[in-house]
Amino acid sequence: MKARVVRAAQGAAWLLDGWNLFRAAPLGWLALLLAYWLLMTLLSVVPYVGVVIASIAVPAFSVGFMAAARAASHRGKVELALLFDGFRHARRPQLLLGAVYFAGLALVLGGSTLADDGALARWMLTGRRPADEVLQSDEFLGALVLAAGLYAPVMMMFWFAPPLVAWHSANPAKALFYSFFAALMNWRAFLVYGAAAALVTLVIPFVLAVTLRTLIGGASFAWLAFPLLGLLLPTLFASFYASYRDVFATPE
Repeated sequence: MKARVVRAAQGAAWLLDGWNLFRAAPLGWLALLLAYWLLMTLLSVVPYVGVVIASIAVPAFSVGFMAAARAASHRGKVELALLFDGFRHARRPQLLLGAVYFAGLALVLGGSTLADDGALARWMLTGRRPADEVLQSDEFLGALVLAAGLYAPVMMMFWFAPPLVAWHSANPAKALFYSFFAALMNWRAFLVYGAAAALVTLVIPFVLAVTLRTLIGGASFAWLAFPLLGLLLPTLFASFYASYRDVFATPE
């Protein structure tokens, strides 16, 4: 298990690779996305406990999406059963990773309370949207910035850790260590990847909505969110596998 350092431009290529992997089996990807969304939605309606269970399951589900991307890269079928691949292989280590991930999220949300007295944390835990005046306050913005800064090292530890546990038989501690430093060594590629992802997921939809509003008038374009999410989310999920494939050699 050896991490490689890739060129900065490769970060943008990950997103393009993700799009190509999605195009290889769009219906299969959409089925996986809908199933994942339905499961997470059902869990979210259970106060507090649902958030805990959903967080613990995230690493195992991420293996499922990577397994789907791996199948698409080999021109295999992207089937619904692949979503649960992480629960079939190294289940206990994946759940242990999930527990660590939940602890990391708890620290992030706990840290954000220093800025907004817990408004962001309550929203994440209960699903109750704060009042507009709270969302527009400097304190809430500060909480978002603080949470993003605290979440960055958590994201680095978990970017590669689930497939390293599932496909390289690494123990959770070793997988988290390798993932963090692999992401750190490839910070240039991840910086380019983040910029490209922001362009695709934020800037382009915004420009599209403004253009349509200018051409058509004051009609609502909220309906655009669903087809855009159907294209963007599978592309992003598949791009995670592309980054893993470039940084870590695929096991036999």
